[in-house]
Amino acid sequence: MSGPSGVGIECHDLQSNPRFLFRQPRALQWFENGRLVKRSEDERQAGRFELFLDLLYVAILSNFADTLVEDISGAKLVKYILILSPSWHVWSDLRELMNSFYNDDLFQRVLILWVMATLVIYGNNAPLVDEDIGAMRSAVGAYMVARITCNLAHLYYSFASYHHRAQQRLWVGLSTLCLCIYIPLYFESVSIRSKIATAAVAIFMEECTWIFCYCPAAKKLLRATYTTAVDINHEVDRYAAFYIIALGEFLYLIIVGSHAAIGLNDRLLRAIWTLIIAFCLNWLYVHNDGSVQNDHPLRHSIYTAFAFALIHLPLIASLLAGGHVAAASVAEHEFEEPQRWLLCAGLGVGMICLYIFALMHGSKDERGTLILDKPLRLIMRPVTGIIMILLPLARHLGATSILSIIMALIVFCTLWETIASLRKGACFWERWEDTQYPEKTLIRGDTAKHEEASGP
Repeated sequence: MSGPSGVGIECHDLQSNPRFLFRQPRALQWFENGRLVKRSEDERQAGRFELFLDLLYVAILSNFADTLVEDISGAKLVKYILILSPSWHVWSDLRELMNSFYNDDLFQRVLILWVMATLVIYGNNAPLVDEDIGAMRSAVGAYMVARITCNLAHLYYSFASYHHRAQQRLWVGLSTLCLCIYIPLYFESVSIRSKIATAAVAIFMEECTWIFCYCPAAKKLLRATYTTAVDINHEVDRYAAFYIIALGEFLYLIIVGSHAAIGLNDRLLRAIWTLIIAFCLNWLYVHNDGSVQNDHPLRHSIYTAFAFALIHLPLIASLLAGGHVAAASVAEHEFEEPQRWLLCAGLGVGMICLYIFALMHGSKDERGTLILDKPLRLIMRPVTGIIMILLPLARHLGATSILSIIMALIVFCTLWETIASLRKGACFWERWEDTQYPEKTLIRGDTAKHEEASGP
C-alpha cells in the first residue's frame, strides 16, 4: 500500500473512449519491481455511482443500529457486530475494485447495481437472523452472492490486465474458500450458538485472508514482478465517506418525528448536544494528529496502512451504536440502564479508536514546532474516552445530564487539540490587512470610462 514515488503516465493513456459500452479494465496503479507506477497523476475522487452505493449504506447501518437499540443485551451486541462486519466486507470489495480498475463503463455500473440489490436483501434479513431460519438463509445467501460476484469481477479483470493478476487470483481463491465456512448457517439443525461461533470464525478468516493476500509476504511468495498498489487519495476519500455515514446516524433521528418541536425544552437541548458531538467527532477525524507535516498511515508504512483499514470497522461500529442512542434520546424521557451503557461505551470506544487513528499518522514536525508535541496534543482522546465509558456508574445522572457531560468532554478535547496544534508563538487573531480596494482598480475603471466616452 505504500512505496517509492511513482512514474506517471499521461491522462490520454487512460481508457476513457466513449465509443464502447464495455471498456477494457486497466489497472490504474501498480508496483513494478518495487517501483510505484500510476497511469495518471491526476487526483482521483469517488465516482458518482460509488457515492450512490453509500446512500444505501445509510439505510442499512441505521437499520442495524435500530435493531440493537430496541433490545440491548450482550447477545444483541454480538449479533450487531456479526451482521455489520459482512456488510463492511462487501463495501470494501467494491472499494478495492473501483480503486484499482475504475472506468465507469456499463459493466461496472451494473455490477454496483447488482451488489446493491443483494445488499437490499441482506439489509432486510440480517436483523432477523436469530428469529427465523428463512431470514438466516436469505441474509447468508445474499452475502455470499455479493462476495462471489465481486470475486468473479476480480477474476475477469485479471485476464484483462496483468498488473494485479497474481494477487487477484490468490485473493479470489482464498476468499471463496472462506465463504464455504458460512455453509453450516443454512442448516436448521445447527444450534444458534454454533452458528454464532461459525460466523465469528468466518469473519476473522476473511480479515486474515485480506491482510495476507495484499501484504509483502504474499508478494514474495508469488514472486510477482507486478503487484497491487492503491490510489491513496481515492482510498482516503472512500473511508472518510463511510465515516460520514456513521455520523449521519447522530443527525437523522434528531429531526425525524419532530420530537424536539415547540419551544425550548430538554429534548431540543439533547438534539443540539447530539449535533455538536457529531460535529466535533468529524472535526477530530479530519484533524488527524494535528501535525503541520505528516505521513498518512497509507503512506507511512505497510503496518499502519493495514491498521488504518482495520481500525475503521470498530470505529464505525462503536460510533454508530452510540450515535443512535444519543439521537434516539430526543424521543425519550430518560435512558434505561442498557441505553446508558451503550451510549457511553460506544462513544468512549470511538474516542479511543480515534486516538489510535491519530497515532498512526507519522509526524514530520521537529520537536517544539507546535505548542504541544504529539503525545500531549492527543492525550485528551483516551482520557475523555475512558471517562465516558465509566460515566454510567454515576447512576443519578439523567439523560440530559449525561449528554451534556459527553458533549462538554468532546468539545474540550476538540478545543485542546486545535489550540495545541498551533505553532509556537501563534496569535489567536490574525491582523486584518488589505481590506480596501486597490488604487489601480479605480485607475483602470476611470481609464475604461474615458475611452468609452471618447469613442474610436
